[in-house]
Amino acid sequence: MKKSLTLLLASLAALALIAGCKGNSTQAAEKTQPAAKQATAKTTEQAPAKAAAEQAPAKKAAAGQSGKVVETMNGGGYTYLQVDTGKEKFWAAAPQLKVKVGDNVMIPKGMVMTNFKSPTLKRTFDKIYFVNSVLVDNGQQALNDSHKMPSGHPAVNAGEKTDLSFKGLKKAAGGETIAEIYKEKAKLSGKEIAVRGKVVKFTPQIMGKNWVHVQDGTGRDLTVTTNAKAKVGDTVLVKGVLTTDKDFGAGYKYDVIVENGKVTVE
Repeated sequence: MKKSLTLLLASLAALALIAGCKGNSTQAAEKTQPAAKQATAKTTEQAPAKAAAEQAPAKKAAAGQSGKVVETMNGGGYTYLQVDTGKEKFWAAAPQLKVKVGDNVMIPKGMVMTNFKSPTLKRTFDKIYFVNSVLVDNGQQALNDSHKMPSGHPAVNAGEKTDLSFKGLKKAAGGETIAEIYKEKAKLSGKEIAVRGKVVKFTPQIMGKNWVHVQDGTGRDLTVTTNAKAKVGDTVLVKGVLTTDKDFGAGYKYDVIVENGKVTVE
């Protein structure tokens, strides 16, 4: 009887010891859990694209979406910006850059994620594009070489093939031919020019501007960005300040270009 009582007491002591150990393990796990959550949040903000990939399946993004910035914020080394294309609004995120509300931007092809949570901003984005960089209309934020300008963007420094006739086309009064502009670009850089030619290509609304290619039969194109509209074949008078060696990034460097030019259809 005494021996049985001793065994019973020993068993109860062992059970108490096991319960104590389990309680200590649970408490330790609970103390460790907040730190683990903080570490996870920090990692998520440092590498949002990777974290987003774990949170939601990736989908292909539409390439070369351009529009105006309507909201922007920085967090965790990244810039988040909401862009209005005129047809829709969407969010994008890129390594931190200088951009402000009202800037025209182009978002290159990237990776779109759904239900992405930003611990720093304490905000969940229903859908957001992750890209390596953003092209701002001031040209300061160049795209990586791996990215391209929007589909349909005019070619660079190349003559568009055309069957148009330039017979009878008169040089603009007090102006230049396109060949003269290329030849005297160093002298004409930063100065007002005037050119008469025909539209050989028209691309609307790239980075908030219409892009017009003009030829006058002297062998090359003059690229003009403008708010005016024209169609292929129109004879136009172009006036504006000549910019030389303009680099938009992504390999889009223009020997000569007229930005914000006045294009008048004649």
